[in-house]
Amino acid sequence: MSAARVMSRVKNRVAALFAVLVLAVTAACTGGGGSSTSSTSPSPRTGGATHVLAVKIDNVAPARPHTGLEKADVVYVEQVEAGLSRILAVYSSDLPPVIGPVRSARETDLELLRQFDRPTLAFSGAQSRLLPLIDRAPVDAVPPSKAPRAYFRGQDRPAPHNLYLRPERIPFKASGVDAVAELGLRVGAAPSGGEPEDSRTVRYPSASVTFTWSAEGERWLVSLDGAPARTAEGERIGAGTVVVQDVDVRESDFRDRSGNNTPFTETVGSGDAVVLRDGRAYEARWSRSSADADTVFSTPDGRRVDLAEGPLWILYAPRG
Repeated sequence: MSAARVMSRVKNRVAALFAVLVLAVTAACTGGGGSSTSSTSPSPRTGGATHVLAVKIDNVAPARPHTGLEKADVVYVEQVEAGLSRILAVYSSDLPPVIGPVRSARETDLELLRQFDRPTLAFSGAQSRLLPLIDRAPVDAVPPSKAPRAYFRGQDRPAPHNLYLRPERIPFKASGVDAVAELGLRVGAAPSGGEPEDSRTVRYPSASVTFTWSAEGERWLVSLDGAPARTAEGERIGAGTVVVQDVDVRESDFRDRSGNNTPFTETVGSGDAVVLRDGRAYEARWSRSSADADTVFSTPDGRRVDLAEGPLWILYAPRG
């Protein structure tokens, strides 16, 4: 065989191997026969990669102070069993090394999170009847059973209020983009009008959240059940904008271990809202046409309500 033919065969084999390698890398990046992960899916709102982590956080006295809550872009507060409240914190722009205490998910979370593009959901667990719904929901669920190395028990408080998440150990990476962009919201000038507001309290049957305006800090200082909310380092937790959203809260098909019904918060629909920003309160309306749609906040005359700089807190307040 001539040297030229030998060289030709070598080149052909190298080319074939290179083609196989390219195909393998492409399949790996796209998930092969399955779907791609949420961390690389394009966002129809921001045009970039979707990187949103939602963590279900305990909100009773033994669970405080919270760890990493101050780094959340969006903080939702909803009613749970026995009239208590629980937090769903959403991260994207920044990620603390530890978040918690982490608690169990609720049916309300699944509808609420449809506003984001397949978020990662970290939670301690859920009722056995709810788990199939979570599996079918458009979320990437990472409870301890799926990511055992990402969770640990703290020694400074009793269970179940001592489970913490190390987010660097789950398939998630912060995007550096504020999660409010995924909600179709933006930072901008305050609407005209409004009334001066020093403090606003949202009450649940067995819990409360109070926001007090700090002109010096240019933010709303948060208090939970009458006590100042603080970080693990002792600093006050604050919000740039607060939205109090009047919603219907009804019984669901689920109960806790003590037999208490798990309330379902209806986040699809419309109703009144109050927006707190810059030391003023603005009457507003909220509207969400379907579970796949964003929630739109507008003034009574139909103009969009923009946000102030800083974390956004949204409280689902039971009507009536």
